[in-house]
Amino acid sequence: MISRRRFLLGAGATLLSVKAGDLFANEDVIPLWPDEPPGGGGPSGSLHISANGSWSNIVNPTIQRFRPKNPNGEGVLVAAGGGYHWIGMGGEAWPVARWLNQFGYTAYVLSYRLPGEHWHKKSLAPLQDAQRAIRLVRSMEKRVHLLGFSAGGHLLGMAAGRPHLNTYPQQDELDRVVPTADSVGLIYPVITLEPPYTHTVTHLEMVGRHATPEEEAQWSVQNFVTKSYPPLFMAQAEDDHTSDPHNTLIMRDACRRVGVPVDLVKISQGGHGFGLGRAGTPAALWDKAYVAWLLQLHR
Repeated sequence: MISRRRFLLGAGATLLSVKAGDLFANEDVIPLWPDEPPGGGGPSGSLHISANGSWSNIVNPTIQRFRPKNPNGEGVLVAAGGGYHWIGMGGEAWPVARWLNQFGYTAYVLSYRLPGEHWHKKSLAPLQDAQRAIRLVRSMEKRVHLLGFSAGGHLLGMAAGRPHLNTYPQQDELDRVVPTADSVGLIYPVITLEPPYTHTVTHLEMVGRHATPEEEAQWSVQNFVTKSYPPLFMAQAEDDHTSDPHNTLIMRDACRRVGVPVDLVKISQGGHGFGLGRAGTPAALWDKAYVAWLLQLHR
């Protein structure tokens, strides 16, 4: 049963998101947790929304569900980036959700807790949210796909690699389900937090300036790729100066070593954070490749 406090916070998030993003009428908000998120702590006050639709001060983690006119029975959990410092809803998550609806996919946009916002579980908090979100989507869809951007790619990449990691006490019957995914899409993702790739905001927020090698390894996605990792699609621009393009090469090689199917789209220009990409640019091509890849997965 959802507490009154959590219900009110979720309702507030809905109203704010409608004002900020002009969302479709077929969008609704589902709180991740039946009451307080596990571990406690966190910020207070209202959700913060920037001029470009980025979220922070995440008091109540949720999934926003975008339903197509003709659902195909498959859900895509979308996690935008922002270096775990904010979440790019307006620039990445919402446009991608609407675009996925055109192909029959129900999109679930994840607002996850940010480690620097005083959650007691710190870096573990967003992974708890991702696991819970996968379980929720699994309860509503016959297949679950993950699609993460930048730090959101790091988060969903970690969740895909560690489905058996118990990050929180069981809340209800939903948590008896192992949070596995049928596929993973990572767009300009942060993969590794190990040297020499320690300059990112993701590294700063997740392990801090004085992280040990063990801590950096523990939060590097490539270290958790096994033969049971889901089929993987990646796209990244060669001129990405935020997440070094070696990130996707490291992840591709980790998948190849254990026989995980992996497709990597290399984009000549686009930088970082291009979302769906501006029409007519090289960065606008990955989306078509991703949908074609999804369609052939289960043939």
